[in-house]
Amino acid sequence: QPEVEPFSETTNAIVGRNGSGKSNLFDAIQFVLLAPKFWTLRTEDRQALLHEGSGQAAVNAYVEIIFSNTDGRFQGDSASTSNNDEIILRRTVGKKKDEIFLQRKKTTKNEVMSLLEGAGFSKSNPYFIVQQGKVNALCVMTDEMRLELLKEVAGTTVYDEKKKESKLKMEENSENMEKIQETLNYMNERLDELRSEKEELTIYTKLDKQRKAMAYTLYDKELRRARETLDEMEHEKMEESDIRNDIYEKLRVTADEISNVEVVLKSKSNGRKRNKVLTKDLEEDKTAAVTLRTKLDLQTKELSETIQSYEKTLTQNKETLKELTQQISKEQHTLGTLVQPKYDDAKEALNRMTHERNDALKKMEGLYAKQGRGSQFKSKTDRDRYLSNQIQDLNQVKDDKVSILKDSQDTLGNVRRSITSMENDITNETNQLSKKEKTLDSLQQTLLEKKRERNEMAEQRKVNWSELSTLSANVSEARENERRAHSTLRKVMPRNTAMGLNALSRIVQEERIVVGEQYFGPVMDNIELTDEKFQTAVEAAAQNALFHVIVDTDATAARLMKRLERERLGRVTFLPLNQLNVSNATYPDSNEVYPLINVCIRFDSKLKKAFQHIFGKKLLASSVEVASTWSTKCQMDAVTLEGDLCSRKGSLSGGYVDSSKSRLKALYGLKEAEKDLIKLQGEE
Repeated sequence: QPEVEPFSETTNAIVGRNGSGKSNLFDAIQFVLLAPKFWTLRTEDRQALLHEGSGQAAVNAYVEIIFSNTDGRFQGDSASTSNNDEIILRRTVGKKKDEIFLQRKKTTKNEVMSLLEGAGFSKSNPYFIVQQGKVNALCVMTDEMRLELLKEVAGTTVYDEKKKESKLKMEENSENMEKIQETLNYMNERLDELRSEKEELTIYTKLDKQRKAMAYTLYDKELRRARETLDEMEHEKMEESDIRNDIYEKLRVTADEISNVEVVLKSKSNGRKRNKVLTKDLEEDKTAAVTLRTKLDLQTKELSETIQSYEKTLTQNKETLKELTQQISKEQHTLGTLVQPKYDDAKEALNRMTHERNDALKKMEGLYAKQGRGSQFKSKTDRDRYLSNQIQDLNQVKDDKVSILKDSQDTLGNVRRSITSMENDITNETNQLSKKEKTLDSLQQTLLEKKRERNEMAEQRKVNWSELSTLSANVSEARENERRAHSTLRKVMPRNTAMGLNALSRIVQEERIVVGEQYFGPVMDNIELTDEKFQTAVEAAAQNALFHVIVDTDATAARLMKRLERERLGRVTFLPLNQLNVSNATYPDSNEVYPLINVCIRFDSKLKKAFQHIFGKKLLASSVEVASTWSTKCQMDAVTLEGDLCSRKGSLSGGYVDSSKSRLKALYGLKEAEKDLIKLQGEE
């Protein structure tokens, strides 16, 4: 066990067994006191001092000695050295450095050597440390060698050497004085020559001043002209820079417009294809419509002819009815005014004439009978028989006349009944014709309504087909936009990360990990910008941390990482909320910088640890100069709206930012495409 006793003011000794490290201690003291063998160290020498053998090598090492200066033995140039009771001397060595510190301040080897020599630690007198073997060497020395050694120990040899050096310097000074005297003589001679040249020099000086004044005027004019030219060039340069920036912006806008035009062109191409199909359908519909129209025209023509025929027949029937009505009225009038009276008179005359004829016949027969009865009948019985026959014949004639009268009366009744029946038939036919006209009008109206409904339904069917075709094309276009957005997002992230993120959604479902409680997705899916102008700043501050995946615990992260590793599906960085150690940062109260996490983004409060881990020590600055100043002052990364990042470690990164390769823009484009696709699929 090492034992350290209080130091003595006169002599101190270090004792120990062989291999205990006495020589190493002496070497360390010589190392810090700049002994000759440690004055200059090469790389391999420093490496040997740091580490030899097996094990991990040290990066650097140092030796430090603290001297008591209560007696004022150490007198240096600085007040911190002269007035201190302790002098701290340290020497630090590394693979690429060898530094000396005096009073905790870096200094040079010469200054330290001068301080040590003033305190008695001379390079020419290295006997302030007596190493092992020196005592035996002293014992076997001769007297002369021992005398020299005593001189060295006493320090007299130092003075002898300094005396020799002083003599050499005095000799050099004498030679220098002789040279100076020769120089003075030469200068006096030269001064006499210069006095003669003084007047010429005065004139020359005057003329030279005038020349310089004129040259200054010319130079000033040229300088002003050059400055004006430089200002013009700077102005032109700024204009060119603005033009170049405008060209870059126009190029970007043109590229975006080209992309949009390509999308529109593709949409138009799809629309043209749809229109071709629609045109073909319309042509077919047109052909069918023309065919149908021809059929309908033929049917209409037939119906028109039928209607005209019906109308003609109706007109004829009306005329016939009118004529019959007039004839019936006329006949009735004639019958009532002429025929009936004549018929009655004729009937009465007939009856009268019949009675007269009968009377005449009776009289004539009576006369004939009287004339020939006597010769006609042989007996009374014959006569009675004959008379009976005559009476029967007369009765028969009478019956015949009565029958004829009845037949005439029946015929007249039948005629009257026929006229009444014809009037009733005419009335019925008129009513039926009116009903048929009304029915025909109703059928024509119904037919027109049905045709209109059929046409409307056909048009609606065409519109529905067109809308369905357009919707299908929009769905296809939305799928293509989603695929393009996925491709754009994959291009702006590392390939392994893209593979891992694509596989995680499937793995999460297979592992039955609860989304929103155990698995929260990538950082970029959980972030929302307060304003679009912060997009570049947030991307520059977060960089690839936007693709880190937030989970609840390290156990969930381990499960997902095992699956990714087993199936070789890429690499993903996880942020387990239970393992993140974040401290509350103290932000500066300034109008030049603001906490990025409070100003630029919004997120779910339960994910605060993850976002503090990424954005907790990020500041938003108004310019690069402000960002550089506050990043050093607050030990935080500062970023500008243009994406220039000043690291707290001192590095700066910035320059042109290609907005077409923006990660958040690609993400928002993907979300918009997915939203449109879901909306169109719902409509479909």
